[in-house]
Amino acid sequence: MTPHNLADMRKSYTLAQLDEVHSKSNPLEQFQLWFDEALKANVPEPTAMTLATVDQHMKPSTRIVLLKGLDDRGLVWYTNYQSRKGLELAGNPFAALQFHWVELERVVRIEGHVEKISVQESDAYFQSRPIDSRIGAWASPQSEVLQIRDELENAFVKVKEKFGDAPPRPEHWGGYRLIPTEWEFWQGRPSRLHDRLRYQKQPSPSTWLRDRLAP
Repeated sequence: MTPHNLADMRKSYTLAQLDEVHSKSNPLEQFQLWFDEALKANVPEPTAMTLATVDQHMKPSTRIVLLKGLDDRGLVWYTNYQSRKGLELAGNPFAALQFHWVELERVVRIEGHVEKISVQESDAYFQSRPIDSRIGAWASPQSEVLQIRDELENAFVKVKEKFGDAPPRPEHWGGYRLIPTEWEFWQGRPSRLHDRLRYQKQPSPSTWLRDRLAP
């Protein structure tokens, strides 16, 4: 039993609208515009994005990762290459990302091909991380079963004793870049008549087809 009637829980979306006249013709420019507005609005965790991958049996899985790089090449995040998402991307290098900025009544979806970023880029970012995060990248066998939390805490202590304040980047840890082939921008509207603009990559360089989808 739930303490509330879920069927009666609803919200009316009235903050903004999204149309073809005022939106950008390039999806990256539109994303940067919305992202800047999310920052100005002090949206909690504006870089948080859901990453969806599919395993060899076509079973999907999702998790939250943080956007750490953005340019015309794509969107970058960092993780353990041996984690569940890393293994799934090794078998199927296609994925989807989603941002949900609740306070602005906005969602952005991105689909595309995923590749590892360069060793140099991963090294540079790793060295910019707080020391405890760098040690944690060594200590955590991400996605593996732990019998008790002490295993993780003890591994952290051992790594810290081994490397001190200068742990190198583990070979199993680094960045991924999703190269977009499709973007969708969703703006909540009254009566559930939401605005949805989709951008699809075209064969010619830097060309995007923009169309409107029914909500």
